[in-house]
Amino acid sequence: MSFATGLICRECGTGYPSEAFYVCEYCFGPLEVNYDLAGARGVVTRQSILDGPLSMWRYGALLPDPGEAPVDLGAGWTPLRRATRLAEVLGVRELWLKDDTRNPTGSFKDRVVSAALSSARRLGFSTAACASTGNLATSVAAHAAFLGWPSVTIIPSDLEKSKIAMTAIFGGTVLGVEGTYDDVNRLCVELVAEHPDWAFVNINLRPYYAEGSKTLAYEIAEQLNWRTPDQVVVPVASGSQLTKVAKGFKEFVELGLVEGTAPVLFGAQAQGCSPIATAFAQGADVITPQRPNTIARSLAIGNPADGPYVLDELRANGGDCGSVPDDETLECIELLAKTEGVFAETAGGVTIATLRQLIARGSIDPEGSIVAIISGHGLKTLDAVVESATVSSTIAPSLEAAEEALRFHQLVAAS
Repeated sequence: MSFATGLICRECGTGYPSEAFYVCEYCFGPLEVNYDLAGARGVVTRQSILDGPLSMWRYGALLPDPGEAPVDLGAGWTPLRRATRLAEVLGVRELWLKDDTRNPTGSFKDRVVSAALSSARRLGFSTAACASTGNLATSVAAHAAFLGWPSVTIIPSDLEKSKIAMTAIFGGTVLGVEGTYDDVNRLCVELVAEHPDWAFVNINLRPYYAEGSKTLAYEIAEQLNWRTPDQVVVPVASGSQLTKVAKGFKEFVELGLVEGTAPVLFGAQAQGCSPIATAFAQGADVITPQRPNTIARSLAIGNPADGPYVLDELRANGGDCGSVPDDETLECIELLAKTEGVFAETAGGVTIATLRQLIARGSIDPEGSIVAIISGHGLKTLDAVVESATVSSTIAPSLEAAEEALRFHQLVAAS
């Protein structure tokens, strides 16, 4: 049973039924799913959650109504890893990694797609579609294949080859647009009007889609033995993930499921596309769009839809938003891999580099507990590291050659 009661405008509070609406007809504000949390209190308990499946749908009572059953490839319930070696390098006491590389298609997008397409099937759609910077396209294509639906995924044509291949392998239609994600998104808004029977998960199904990100917060709290961390670092593209993670923690606090208060959230962006970090640093209320120029393509949204809500969340609760150059992103992909055995895509490098930046800035308390969200697997962005992550030496097939190379690399490591 879901405690979702319908949709509500985030600006004026006008209510709508749980249908395919996404913009308020009165003020044009964005819509989100509303819940009867008073009714859920005492019904949604720690035990009721523990009795659920080992996926994001263990929290189904606090997610949009999926109809008869959710569309579930097994997204969620990913590891929360204690990162002791990385914590020592960064000079912090307690660091955890929420490792969403372990989702079915290798990114957190499986959470939002599971939520969106569950609602899409309930509402009678039968074609899945999206605008994407890569990870979402892969997840939509995979879930559509699971359902036996056609899919139409629309992406910038210059995406990493690995992400294009991972999307195309599922057999849907993949359209590459000569432009940025913002160009792709504008095109998809036009296509929604022309194809109202298509479920564009991040446009006409966006209120349901966004709710999937809340489950990151739910899992973090449960995996910390029903307590909240002090601080959470979230990679930021459209900003929806950060705002919904904040919503998830607040809902658990309101329901009395956790000890402690909601954590302080921090945003992570790449310098080559940092409209939210720029507005935050300047004290601006209006976000000026930017044209992306970064290797972190999954975060390359120059006109973020949830940007104003991210600013509100950070400023109301003492957060901050950092931005890092591409060379630091690559450095921190390697640092994370070498210290913790986790291979992250470029967004993960941005997250760890921003964490390091905010510690140095004094925004993050090194004595408080910290969770960093690692949102996607490094196999998705091999292009970024393939030139530097290579064999140590190429040798003849002889013991002498192997021993000589080993001695050389031991000397290099010791120097």
